[in-house]
Amino acid sequence: MTRRIPNLADQIALHGRQRPTQAALIQGERTLDFRQLDREITQRAAWLQSRGVQPGAVIGLALKDHIEHVLMLFAVARAGAVVLPVDCRWKPFEKQRVTAHFGAALTMVEPEGAFEGQDCQEIDAAWLEAVARAKPQGEFPDGDRGLVMSLSSGTTGRPKGPMLSHQRLINRFYTQWADLGFGSRERYVNATPLYFGGGRTFTLSTLYAGGTVVLCPPPYSPEELAAEVARSEGSIMFLVPTLLRRLLDCDAATLAPLRRLKTLISSGSALAPEERSQIREKICANFYEYYASTEGGGVSVLSPADQLRYADSVGRPALGVEVSVVDDRHRPVPAGTTGRIRYRSGSVAEGFHSDPEASKEAFVDGWFYPGDLGAMNDEGYVFLKGRSKDMIIRGGVNIYPQEIEATLMNHPAVAEAAVVGWPSRQFNEEIAAFVIRKAEVDSATLIALCREALAPYKAPREIFFVDELPRNSLGKVVKAQLSEQLQPV
Repeated sequence: MTRRIPNLADQIALHGRQRPTQAALIQGERTLDFRQLDREITQRAAWLQSRGVQPGAVIGLALKDHIEHVLMLFAVARAGAVVLPVDCRWKPFEKQRVTAHFGAALTMVEPEGAFEGQDCQEIDAAWLEAVARAKPQGEFPDGDRGLVMSLSSGTTGRPKGPMLSHQRLINRFYTQWADLGFGSRERYVNATPLYFGGGRTFTLSTLYAGGTVVLCPPPYSPEELAAEVARSEGSIMFLVPTLLRRLLDCDAATLAPLRRLKTLISSGSALAPEERSQIREKICANFYEYYASTEGGGVSVLSPADQLRYADSVGRPALGVEVSVVDDRHRPVPAGTTGRIRYRSGSVAEGFHSDPEASKEAFVDGWFYPGDLGAMNDEGYVFLKGRSKDMIIRGGVNIYPQEIEATLMNHPAVAEAAVVGWPSRQFNEEIAAFVIRKAEVDSATLIALCREALAPYKAPREIFFVDELPRNSLGKVVKAQLSEQLQPV
């Protein structure tokens, strides 16, 4: 007899029977216990079946950060379909491009959020009535299938989607429980967007373990965040460096509720040693830094004790993760030598969905190469040295320059554009654009063009007009020389 591979949502059904009255999801005055959570997930999965959604179909979720978003994550899983995260802040053409690229059969959107070129379902009152009437059409599928297309390159010309199966995502949960302090007895305050990997995965991990998730969606002031942690008695929280830096500017009275957290976690980009020290002193003594990627999950963990020993490290490899540093021929280099970071584990995607060319570059002989340069010492601590990719990380959000460059080039007065990261204390990196003009145009006009065409966080902080761009012997723009001109802001 073939053993059934568990579906991610099976665990919620088990909790619904074994801890039915425990709070599962909290947002404001609304609370769902595990029995209610399981029922609501089942009804939405049944509705997906009634819409003709087949196992393996791709379902876009362009939703805000509310309980319905979490319910649909589990409902898509229970129906055997694949979650395609779609940032609700994107412009319509950005959503259309990504859903078309990955062949989404349906995209769930906010009321009045439908966009052309895609079958959209608004989560309005009429839909909720239809969900309440839906009945399962036979047994739901098992977990031997893909679960989430975790986008790794925003909305560039060719977005990449590493496909994670049910089991590979659950393997990431094990690391979070063992190394970061998540578990069945915790109240996780999710204060980051569910579209992004950290907020989404930590939420799913907590509910899978039988813990409680408190949704505190941005935007919020530091005072509002601290008040919600106090009100909900949160015990664990994840914040990107941008938010932590804002908190560091607050007084002790504002931060008092946060000091009662059992654990605080940061990921998305590395913090400076002095920032880590200030976070431990002012916000939460049990502060962990988590080096991770969309494609492979957790790589390494820097504990509070490790921060005192190796302040410039990103920690030791996480549970079940093997990390190696190699040269350009994939040969391991000696301890302390800078090279290309690679790693492998049961959490790493097997490749990019329907993109063998990109997969061949990033996935080699079972190893994933995140595009980072680094070194390891003889104790196993990992030290980041830079990125081999051009990607910009602004406030924990991955931004690729090519899309912004293409937008700028659409203006008739722009002859050429080069976009680079600009060191920033608040956001880790801002966006700087260097532009060669062929007709008169000012900075405000070009920045407004980007804000109109792209998501707001992709707009450059400033446009620098130049007569020429630095190039190598092959004519390629040398962006490092542009970055050297920028002083931290």
